[in-house]
Amino acid sequence: MSVGAPRRLASSGQKPITEILHPLSAAEDQLSGTVSVGGDKSTQEAGLTNGTPVETSSPASTSSLFNRLQLDDDLEADVRDPYAETTETRDLFVTVDDPKKHVSTMETYITYRVSTKTSRVEFDLPDYCLRRRYQDFDWLRMKLEDSQPTHLIPPLPEKFVMKGVVDRFSEEFVETRMKALDKFLKRVSDHPVLSFNPHLNTFLTAKDLNKRQGLALLTKVGESVKHAAGGYKLRARPAEFCAMGEYLDTFNQKLGTIDRIAQRILKEQSEYLTELREYGTVYSSWVGSEEELRRPLEGVSGSVTSCCGALEDLGEGMSQDFLPVLREYVLYVESMKNVLRKRDQSQAEYEGRLEAAIIRKQEDRTPMPVEVEKCQDKVECFNADLKADWERWQSNKRQDFKQLLTGMADKNVNHYEKCQAAWESLITLLQDKQTEDKTSETN
Repeated sequence: MSVGAPRRLASSGQKPITEILHPLSAAEDQLSGTVSVGGDKSTQEAGLTNGTPVETSSPASTSSLFNRLQLDDDLEADVRDPYAETTETRDLFVTVDDPKKHVSTMETYITYRVSTKTSRVEFDLPDYCLRRRYQDFDWLRMKLEDSQPTHLIPPLPEKFVMKGVVDRFSEEFVETRMKALDKFLKRVSDHPVLSFNPHLNTFLTAKDLNKRQGLALLTKVGESVKHAAGGYKLRARPAEFCAMGEYLDTFNQKLGTIDRIAQRILKEQSEYLTELREYGTVYSSWVGSEEELRRPLEGVSGSVTSCCGALEDLGEGMSQDFLPVLREYVLYVESMKNVLRKRDQSQAEYEGRLEAAIIRKQEDRTPMPVEVEKCQDKVECFNADLKADWERWQSNKRQDFKQLLTGMADKNVNHYEKCQAAWESLITLLQDKQTEDKTSETN
């Protein structure tokens, strides 16, 4: 950890923390529901829409809604992370794909292919391709958290699943986890500090990881951090970091509410889908006893079947695309709170050492110990790194949720368009049947 880091970050044109905490769009207002300025908090209940329709006419196709709501990169350039690298300047690209199941006498597990392309001098080769399992990603995250305590480390998907509820070897679960691991590595490799961590280099290039030594070291560091403040109670967290904590609490509450409701919707959709399939079967079985109504009955059965497929696609989109993002940000909130707690511990350690040094100086006029200055530098480094990561996190969150909500709207439009087309085809069929009957009667 560099003592000069706070001065470097502070002089890079970073925005004031109060500006960072202000919602920058109506969508964020609805997600957070809380705006804090200088410790003054006002709360309003979030709604589902800001009440300002973009366009009153319905889209002509499923892609038109996405085009209408497509993000304008130029308009949002001023709110992006000042340390973010463009595609042209990035020199580290990482991809996680190709999950494979391994079965042995001792265990069954999944590995993922990790591909790396880079032009950095820290790497011996420009391309790497190796396989890693979940516990390897877990090792990397713990090493990053240990060696970069002042930074926000992106979360991993949960390791444990409820037995009997989720099959951790199912294709759907493995695909969802693979996407989450890919996003984790991409966030780390895009970070201006974490991407240069030697443990990431080892993870991307080494055939074998010495994880046992890393875990032992982590345990010792964790114990030292736990007792770092020596029982000293923090006087007061600065207002800007109090505002961060309040925002995280409110944001986490909103995410939890949305997740619970979405889970209920999925459950009800699944039950409705079962009933709808049975409903369509009734019409198809009816055909055998009503030859005169064959075409209309088959048309109804086909329309219901099409609606079943559209509803199934809608549910898969919510379970595979929507809910994982919510869970990722719930874990992100916990990671951010963990960094805030570490910052508080660092401040408490500094205040305790400073108070003891002041007392000793009053008694025998000894100079200020070097340890106090080091603690002060550590607090400043914590503050600067946390503010920079907070701004980066807010920028990523805005982009992720705009894309998430746009995708959700697009999937719903696609669902209803398919259902509408299915029933309109039935109307056409019935009208043609009616015309044929009239023609037959006339002849």
